[in-house]
Amino acid sequence: MKLQRKNRRVLALGALAVSGALALTACGSDDTGGGEGGDSTATAAAGNIDCGDASGQLQASGSSAQKNAIDAWVKQYTAACKSVQVNYNPTGSGAGITAFLQGQTAFAGSDSALDPEEVTDSKKTACTNGGQAIDLPMVGGPIAVGYNVPGVDSLVLDSATLAKIFDSKITNWNDKAIAALNPDAKLPDLKIQAFHRSDESGTTDNFTKYLSAAAPNDWKYEPGKSWEAKGGQSASGSSGLAQQVTQTAGAISYFELSYAKGGMKTVKLNTGAGTPVEATLENATKAIAAAKRVGTGKDMALELDYATKAEGAYPITLVTYEIVCDKGNKAETLPSVKSFLGYMASEDGQGVLTEADYAPMPAEVIAEVRKTVESLS
Repeated sequence: MKLQRKNRRVLALGALAVSGALALTACGSDDTGGGEGGDSTATAAAGNIDCGDASGQLQASGSSAQKNAIDAWVKQYTAACKSVQVNYNPTGSGAGITAFLQGQTAFAGSDSALDPEEVTDSKKTACTNGGQAIDLPMVGGPIAVGYNVPGVDSLVLDSATLAKIFDSKITNWNDKAIAALNPDAKLPDLKIQAFHRSDESGTTDNFTKYLSAAAPNDWKYEPGKSWEAKGGQSASGSSGLAQQVTQTAGAISYFELSYAKGGMKTVKLNTGAGTPVEATLENATKAIAAAKRVGTGKDMALELDYATKAEGAYPITLVTYEIVCDKGNKAETLPSVKSFLGYMASEDGQGVLTEADYAPMPAEVIAEVRKTVESLS
């Protein structure tokens, strides 16, 4: 499985190379609300940003889940640090880690923590002077399950039903299992169009970890960045999945809450708690706050409880990590890496996340991240 994933990453790098010239510069190029220019909010926040010796271009890629957050951060940061150009390409977590390990980028965004093999590889390639790649949790949020079912404005599903839908075992919206969870809904006789990511994705990793943990009898596939189940349809990136749900009657898919725009409906989850849980920032933060730190040293990888039944805790939640070398970073980009990541972890940086439909890191977690960023060398 490792070999297959490496092969997929090589293919992903081909796409990355082709799209390099189209890398998102300063703020993104799609409809994420980033935009350039300095409004009054950006100007006010800019005064609190420490640019240090940052200058030149800062290349990064990876998680599409955090792209809208990156756009918001870059808008504020470049209003203060005009000598820095931040280029973030949302190629997906798998391709982003590969690019970082091959020395193409200064840092990567990933919705899954590094595995031991990737840490070992980083010591040979990306990080010099005895350094290694580490995980810095920077942004979180719920993975919403968006749907497009005409006439159905509220929908409750549980983990077993979701697993069967995405494994092509439930194929119609008026299926008795869905009806039992939604006795008051007028479910149409309509084929289910389940969409999953075509690229390696930390969002897929977290979504399949949820299915595996909460519905082990109905989801027999190994969780991972690559989609393993048969059937269904695919699209690239979170934005691609959200677009398919918007334009396809009968569609259902998974993506970060910030992509559930334009009145899109999202599923409430029956977790076994007293009431179904909505995909909200508050409910995601409850789940992240209960996570265990499993990283050692400067690594801050977290372990989430995907099978939680706690009241108000939304279980399909992800944490996006910035992947960087603890030491042995390139001298020409180190000042910009420390300055930009330092802003992202700052009180002001974390403060912009809720406006962009993301969950800030818990106070004790982000305080440790700040210390680690300051120590990067």
